[in-house]
Amino acid sequence: MDRLLERFWEYIAINSQSKTYTKAKPSSSGQVKLAKLLFTELLELGVSTSELLENGCVMAKLPANIEYSVPAIGFISHLDTSPDFVGKNVKPQLIENYRGGDIALGTGNSVLSPVMFPILHEMIGKTIITTDGKTLLGAENKAGIAEIMTAISHLEQQNIPHGDIYIVFTPDAKIGRGAHNIDLEKFNVQWAYSLLGRGIGGLEYENFNIANVRIKIIGKGTLKESSKEGMVNALTLATRIHNQIPSHEIAKSTIMDQGFYHLNGIKGTVEKTEMNYIICDFDKQNFAKRKRAMFQIAEELGKDLHPDCYIELTVDDICYNMNKVVCQHPHVIEIAKQAMIDCHLKPIVQPMRDITHGLLLTDYGIPCPNIFTGGYNFHSKYEFISLEGMQQAVEVILRIVTLTAQYGKSDRVAVNE
Repeated sequence: MDRLLERFWEYIAINSQSKTYTKAKPSSSGQVKLAKLLFTELLELGVSTSELLENGCVMAKLPANIEYSVPAIGFISHLDTSPDFVGKNVKPQLIENYRGGDIALGTGNSVLSPVMFPILHEMIGKTIITTDGKTLLGAENKAGIAEIMTAISHLEQQNIPHGDIYIVFTPDAKIGRGAHNIDLEKFNVQWAYSLLGRGIGGLEYENFNIANVRIKIIGKGTLKESSKEGMVNALTLATRIHNQIPSHEIAKSTIMDQGFYHLNGIKGTVEKTEMNYIICDFDKQNFAKRKRAMFQIAEELGKDLHPDCYIELTVDDICYNMNKVVCQHPHVIEIAKQAMIDCHLKPIVQPMRDITHGLLLTDYGIPCPNIFTGGYNFHSKYEFISLEGMQQAVEVILRIVTLTAQYGKSDRVAVNE
């Protein structure tokens, strides 16, 4: 556990936030720094097949150490942290043997309270890692990276029987580019698992259909004696667009399987403003309706603009619900469930609301459900994780490897509830 914590501490010290408005690949230099660190560490662990791709993606293969044929599997995590909250100068707090009650975050007024976050009641006696109330922690997804690296170390040191195991750490997952950075010709797996920032026991294989909406607004900044004649304020138009979206359908007003619109970024001036939305819905028909609604809003507001001004809207489908594909390969889910049960955990199956490697890889025909890393309250100053939860994630990875080796012999796995 000490080495697991050391790794996590080292990774969160690097600011690897992705950036929404950039064409750079990866979108931030911090991700390159973390990728180089992991590449070096993999080589030191003896994984000689490790590669650092030009796009910042780290790929490696742990060759099989058994003679009989075993399905090749992969474990994935992402280098970047959310661009939606402060991720620079992370100063974590370590609370050993948590005894309950409020946890002060740093020296400010922010408090991590079991009244607001009842899951803390389940953390009694555990070692908890929190922020200092000024930044996110970065457990999503530095914890996943630390857990995979620790599992690799165990596999190498203890000579645990396994088939080919592929490891991928990819940049820019939080802005929807993650799986696109993977060289699929080198990722020769039958299925994979994405280590994602979820609470202990989390298992996900159903997700929203997700689209990215980019809106470009060109205004006119000339200020004559009469602003009515000389100015078209792009920022004002952006505000009007956002106000057309029903308030009960934005992300913060919805729960679990309810679809939503989410303004992911906005920047600009009077003359030019850009907006970036994410549209999500489990139902394909409602998904299509939401996209049409965005076009209708843009068309209505753009009707009577000055000839030099316009609103340009681009919609790109990012991914579709992975459930249909994953459920065609039930053993992938059964192995993950059994691994958790064998590690004395109850699998908590739930749908997911964000963009992950799993759902993008599933679009490429690779079943890839998400399994937990042990963290909570991501993308905020209230983010925290338990060291014990991280250790349990490592144990689940190792058990998945063992069960897959057994599945290679029998072509089946029985789940003992």
